[in-house]
Amino acid sequence: MLICISSQGPDLDSQVDPRFGRAAQFIIVDTETGEAKAVDNNQNLQAAQGAGIQAGMTVANTGAKVLLTGHCGPKAYVTLNKAGIEVYTGCNGTVAQAIEDFKAGKLQKAAGADVEGHW
Repeated sequence: MLICISSQGPDLDSQVDPRFGRAAQFIIVDTETGEAKAVDNNQNLQAAQGAGIQAGMTVANTGAKVLLTGHCGPKAYVTLNKAGIEVYTGCNGTVAQAIEDFKAGKLQKAAGADVEGHW
């Protein structure tokens, strides 16, 4: 299964980015093979609006079924939910640690957005 983690950098040792829509990078990890790749999110870092929706579409296009992030706003959550992507908020530490927490069942699936838009 492919999972996506919002990240401040391009690898598994990078810190989880607490922002979803304006995360610097997304790390896409295949939980079966361990293969990881970075997807740049530069187009949304300074977006006046719509960053969450655009980031949600970017993640959906990767084929990921799960998103691990710090926080997720309402428009991003709706976009991800409609794409069939499960959202887990409250993640922190390194990308590698977030993956391990997910695999160990330590994370709780979000029932909705946990921050206001334009956070």
